[in-house]
Amino acid sequence: MTMFGKLMNGYFYGKSGKGDFTPDDLPKNRWELFWAMLRVRFSALTRLNMMTIIVFLPYLVIILMNFLSLLTGWTNAVNYQEALTAGTELDPEQFTPELVALFEKFTENGVFQIQNFVRDLTQACLWRMVLLLIPAILITGPAEAGLAYVCRNWARDEHAFIWSDFKDAMRDNWKQAIGISAITSVIPIIMYMCWQFYGNLAADSMFYMIPQMVVVMLGIIWILALVFYYPLMVSYKMTFRQLLKNGMMLSIGRLPQTVGVRLLTLLPVLICLLLLFFTGIGMYAFLAIGAFYLIIGIALPRFIYASFTNAVFDRFINSRIEGVRINRGMTEDNDDDEDEDESDGEDDKEDDIRKKPTDDEA
Repeated sequence: MTMFGKLMNGYFYGKSGKGDFTPDDLPKNRWELFWAMLRVRFSALTRLNMMTIIVFLPYLVIILMNFLSLLTGWTNAVNYQEALTAGTELDPEQFTPELVALFEKFTENGVFQIQNFVRDLTQACLWRMVLLLIPAILITGPAEAGLAYVCRNWARDEHAFIWSDFKDAMRDNWKQAIGISAITSVIPIIMYMCWQFYGNLAADSMFYMIPQMVVVMLGIIWILALVFYYPLMVSYKMTFRQLLKNGMMLSIGRLPQTVGVRLLTLLPVLICLLLLFFTGIGMYAFLAIGAFYLIIGIALPRFIYASFTNAVFDRFINSRIEGVRINRGMTEDNDDDEDEDESDGEDDKEDDIRKKPTDDEA
């Protein structure tokens, strides 16, 4: 095949292995498949991101605004304490009468109790954030299902229309998607309230640190299980109880890998926070992270989740369901022409793997 032919095949939107591809051109493992599909679908991921960002915008704005409020309050408190210690005059542009009156409530005998102020400010911002996040997260469920379906197909080198397949996946899975997003929306406020409640009790007895840690661990496990919930619901026919059970089991069974995938998708945010606290370009980092999420920061993590969950499903679910092909998009799918011919009749039937596995199978 000529170089031009391979280049054109990079933009081919059909089934992998067709067109001018030969088996040697196909990815030989998951790693190669991920990078090949990311390269081919990158521009489509940006379009998918810009199409869905409106749904996730309230969620992102709430987190950003509360974080900025917290950061501004910390900075003003430090500057106020330094001004009191040095005995310098306060800048009226920075320290308004309302702000000074607030700081004076935390001042005793001329000493500003900055620890108490920071504690109360942090609690107020966190409470406001987790409260506002309830409706902001709730509305994202159907969009998450649409993203999971499109990214699942792209991650295994199968075609998906950006709008029509996204819309169909939302329509077909909106009930379960709303159920998952409803639970997810109250997880932050439950974790916060339990952390505060058991934390206050732990001041008198260390025993209450045990339920405090249990609540935190359960919340973390749910967050990890979200990697599987939406791909599961768009790939298999199962009840909501089965969905919850299987997503939780897969997240625990593949715990190190799931944690690694979650941390990988949070890497841009972690870099932004490091630049904010340890360099002088923190605000530029905020602008960069904002541009990242507007352009591809929503779709790219879902594509990474899809690549990961496709491999997990092939190993633990698809290999147990008769007639379902595994390792789609890789060389193994095309090793035997006879096997491919025999499976062609089942591809359309099982393309979305719409078979209901039992609890034992999944």
